Amino acid sequence: MFKKSVTVLTSSVLLVGALTACGGNNTDKAEGKVTINVWGMGEEAKALPKIAEQFESENPNIKINVQALPWDTAHDKLLTAVASKKGPDVLQMGTTWIPEFGSAKALMDLTPYIEQYPELAEENFYPGSITTTKYDNATVGVPWYIDTRVLYYRTDLLKDAGYDQAPQTWDELKDAATKLKARGKNKYGISLDVKEQSLLFMFARQNGSKLIENNKPLFNQPEFVETVDYLNSFFKDGSAPIDLGMDIIPAFKGDGILPMFISGPWMIKLINDQAPELKGKWSTAVLPKKENNLSSLGGSNLSVFQYTEHKEESLKFLAYMSKPETQLKWLELSNSLPSTKKAWENEALTSDPNLKVIGEQMNNSEPMPMIKPWEEIAQNVLSTFEKIYRGNSDVKKELDNFNTKAEQILNK
Repeated sequence: MFKKSVTVLTSSVLLVGALTACGGNNTDKAEGKVTINVWGMGEEAKALPKIAEQFESENPNIKINVQALPWDTAHDKLLTAVASKKGPDVLQMGTTWIPEFGSAKALMDLTPYIEQYPELAEENFYPGSITTTKYDNATVGVPWYIDTRVLYYRTDLLKDAGYDQAPQTWDELKDAATKLKARGKNKYGISLDVKEQSLLFMFARQNGSKLIENNKPLFNQPEFVETVDYLNSFFKDGSAPIDLGMDIIPAFKGDGILPMFISGPWMIKLINDQAPELKGKWSTAVLPKKENNLSSLGGSNLSVFQYTEHKEESLKFLAYMSKPETQLKWLELSNSLPSTKKAWENEALTSDPNLKVIGEQMNNSEPMPMIKPWEEIAQNVLSTFEKIYRGNSDVKKELDNFNTKAEQILNK
């Protein structure tokens, strides 16, 4: 899988008030307006002021001040805001950050306000994305945009290998990759991104693993062990490269050095832009299944800072951002996919076959476990798997060690 690249924003896009935008008295007395400060991260923060302008036109007594934070510094800045109890009114939260900042009581529980702001109701969103907004029986965010992982494949090359449609099971995926590898030297069947933390966990869930149950890791149990054996088999027989040294799109086009890969929706535009000659020769599909075809769910949420002095205005902004029509406008501005199910009924999404696949996969997508220690556990899985696919270490031995390490992390 190939992650969406993160652009470190230059100082020119950082809006004024980087420090003074934190908390305090945000009422513009001269204009009689209340100013709410919104912290956005990465590329999203560039487009957010345009949406804010539309919100202001409908709410003339509220001014939105967007502060853009680079992803690589945002986490530390949020920690500082929590410690000082002075921060933004509304903030973008990566879904994996919710447990950490939820446990710090930094995010306001939205539950008491959902009746007043029905746009925030859970039934408006995909179940998987709602999971990312929960912490300790509180709803501490609302889904903003979402992504999931699907299969990208060269339809022409798969057809030559005997597949008129995408592989639909683990066995078919393995068979197709083997046949594509047999095309000749320096040809492969599939790319498996070993730097993607969710890869093993996503496939393990497809094989019935619960990953963690009752605070006990299950990474050395049969479901997980079988999954690692399965993924490792692609590297052992050469149908997946370990170190290709090429970006995915150059490898995907032309002769199709890598004719299949798993990634998120951002790749649709990249392929269309960078490989227009492939039109009609590639497609997307929901992931092949074992017991199920669960995919990994990502994206971002919007939360209200616990210490805001402008709760009502902040909630009104969250409600506005959750309207299907706002989310469709956001899609136009940022290519970020909407979190509300109603927006997915729009022709802009239903008429595009690849985006339609994304919407279908969203019905079978879940976030990684929403527990505070998860990030540390996930970081450890990369080195564990590397010892297996690169060093040919014993799978069961390495997973026993990984499981022990995960137990220690969970019991800190």
